[in-house]
Amino acid sequence: MAERLTTAEIETALAALNAGTPADSGTLWQHRGVRIERRFRFPDFVSAFAFMTEVALVAERMNHHPEWSNVYGNVEVALTTHDAKGLTRLDFELARAMNEAAIGRL
Repeated sequence: MAERLTTAEIETALAALNAGTPADSGTLWQHRGVRIERRFRFPDFVSAFAFMTEVALVAERMNHHPEWSNVYGNVEVALTTHDAKGLTRLDFELARAMNEAAIGRL
């Protein structure tokens, strides 16, 4: 099982995730309790679904799956490591992969 991150580690990882995020790409990653959350805004449903498809393959390889929902061009994501009852490096690795998958689609 992955080890839960400290508050300081979470703050550092969160700042790195949000560095350079374009203002029109949706929200920034936010720390809320035992989760990090973000809304990605895509121009249309096809772009949003393509993003979700790419991320689904990464998540499956990692065996670490997001909680997410999709409405038209919006994808809302929440990440946490349930068996650790909090945030681990896996959450931030998947979040980074999501940021990368969103590039060029936003």
